[in-house]
Amino acid sequence: MNEKDALVVFQGKGIRRIWHDKEWHYSVVDVVAALTESPTPRQYWGKVKEREFKHIEPSPIWVQLKLQAEDGKLRVTDCAHTKSMFRIIQSIPSKKAEPFKQWLAKVGYERVKEIENPELAQQRMRQIYKAKGYSNAWIEKRIRGIAIRDELVDEWKNRDVKTNKEFAILTSEISKATFGLTPKNYKGVKGLKSQNLRDHMNELELIFGMLGEKATTEIAKATDAQGFNQNEVAAHKGGKIAGDARKNLEVETGEKVVSSSNYLNKPEIVKKLERKN
Repeated sequence: MNEKDALVVFQGKGIRRIWHDKEWHYSVVDVVAALTESPTPRQYWGKVKEREFKHIEPSPIWVQLKLQAEDGKLRVTDCAHTKSMFRIIQSIPSKKAEPFKQWLAKVGYERVKEIENPELAQQRMRQIYKAKGYSNAWIEKRIRGIAIRDELVDEWKNRDVKTNKEFAILTSEISKATFGLTPKNYKGVKGLKSQNLRDHMNELELIFGMLGEKATTEIAKATDAQGFNQNEVAAHKGGKIAGDARKNLEVETGEKVVSSSNYLNKPEIVKKLERKN
């Protein structure tokens, strides 16, 4: 699941979620924070569990899943799907309970419809980016980049690349060969922490990122790369193709493609990047 889908907003409050067992699961702590505005939602939820659900431990109505925390790391937290979340909400006295139930049902319904018709998901994605202030040209490149990335990941899976760590290493290899930076170092250049790096690239950065990943996919197919080691070679070659193209452009224009600019301060940064591009 893309990071853009991992957070939804209810009345200004972010609710983390994850697609698990063919349905959305929401962070219980985030829901508690949204409904109660408690300064210590984790402790609040602990008291609710002790009072309402102690008799059914281990609980069948929530599961522990890894979600991204504020520091950007994945941490285990209590999560519940829509039906179970309704049960949990009943145990939390709040005037926001009914509006939240309606919102939760709507979000779940939209996901089901998007599975039936993927074009709806793309429309929603465009609307989200548009609301954040991104230009139409940038949005089209970002969406295309997501499709190319998904194709590459599927290719890796079919070629016996198994673990998230291996995916991360291959991604880093492409990035180093394309931009001369690992994703971690790239985020440092842009002053990012837990934010999605690609959401803070300008159009040229997105284009060269797409080229590196698309080239890697085609090389893996052409060489029938199997396993991590062979796909690492393909990743380096694919990234190098994009890296060479980037360097050639920099020679012709006299300007670096990699930029420290980001989209953290909208709309001023957005307008600045659009003028540059």
